[in-house]
Formats: sequence, structure tokens, C-alpha cells
Amino acid sequence: MDRNHLERCVEITSGELDSVASAYVSLETEIPEVLYNGMKEFICENPTWDQYRVMSSALANFLFQNGCGDRAVTERYLDDLFSRSEV
Repeated sequence: MDRNHLERCVEITSGELDSVASAYVSLETEIPEVLYNGMKEFICENPTWDQYRVMSSALANFLFQNGCGDRAVTERYLDDLFSRSEV
């Protein structure tokens, strides 16, 4: 799969966006073992987090910092930035 594959996939019109705004998508990817181990250690030390929240937060962080202007991405980024883990 090349880098622009997602861009060529299904294009969502603005009318369709509202109906899928709260949908979840499952992703499968290979990551370096050092990142996996870091994520596993973080989750063990922060019981309010799981792998889904970590990956979602990391993706929102990446998208926000690289210019994504979607309000939901910005809200997720800021929520994770200012939330405290309860241990």
C-alpha cells in the first residue's frame, strides 16, 4: 500500500460526514517493538488508559500538529492534553 492509498479510498461528502462522525474504524498496523514495549509500560503505569485510547490520542496529536483543522480532532487532542490520569 502506498502513502496516498487512503486519499484514493472512499471520498466522504459533507452530507455524509454527519452520519459517520461518531463511527469507529478498526486499524491494523505493524509498529516497531520499542514502541510496543513503551506503550505496554505506559498502560501498566496508567490503568485509566488502554491501547485504544493511547493510539487514538497519538493519532489526534499527530493530525493536530500537522495541520488538521477538523474540530473533533482538535477537541480530542486538547482533551488528552489537559486530562489527568487517575491512579
